[in-house]
Amino acid sequence: MKITNALVCLDVESTGVWVEKDKIVELAMVKYGVDGKKETFSQRINPGIRIPEVVTKLTGISDEDVKDKPYFKQVAKGILDFIGEADLGGFNLERFDLPLLEREFEEAGMEFEWKCRKIYDAQKVFHLNEKRDLSAAYKFYCDKDLINAHSALADSEAAYEILKEQVRRYGEGTDDISVLNKFEYTLNADYYDAERKFCWWNGKLYMMFGKYARKIPLEDVVKTDRNYLNWILNVDFSDSIKNIIRQAINGQIPQYKSAS
Repeated sequence: MKITNALVCLDVESTGVWVEKDKIVELAMVKYGVDGKKETFSQRINPGIRIPEVVTKLTGISDEDVKDKPYFKQVAKGILDFIGEADLGGFNLERFDLPLLEREFEEAGMEFEWKCRKIYDAQKVFHLNEKRDLSAAYKFYCDKDLINAHSALADSEAAYEILKEQVRRYGEGTDDISVLNKFEYTLNADYYDAERKFCWWNGKLYMMFGKYARKIPLEDVVKTDRNYLNWILNVDFSDSIKNIIRQAINGQIPQYKSAS
């Protein structure tokens, strides 16, 4: 593959998927020069917060593994120096890795201006060029062409067949559909309610809507802006959301319980 500028392909592992809150636990980069030279950079990082058990299961990285590793601010300059003026490549870069890196650099007192660089995101190219719809899933899992696609009945029956095949492939010996629940974390994160208006992060409950979305825990909103919560109780939110807000105002904020 011909390149006209150095290309750094990178990937991060983190404590979760919240760009605004989560922290990097591992960063790996491979730099390809226009002259064919290849350099690598790999560093585990102490995030300064607990690594959730579900993340440890996914990445193999535990609190014990990073307790003696440097914090991001201690390696930030070395990371920037390695990247230099290179273009950037990876998978899902623009939605996650690069915004997370930018925030980490900002907290370390450094600038990382990635938006002015050339970005080659393999996920974006993949999704634009390969179908990711029900017909494609039906072909992938069931090796069948979906006849009458977008007919509600045909689509419903195809969805059942896909779920059945996913259970067979990923069920580890069981035929119980509930085995698919193990994929819930990566798809839905750790939501508290069915409407996904509240989500757990690092043991605390955060609002996922309004001016405090993902910013501070609900318990802190209760302390600093109770008027805002009272406003929510008087506008067009569901009874379920209002009940959670009402309980929080009364000091009955839910306590986090690990899924494990």
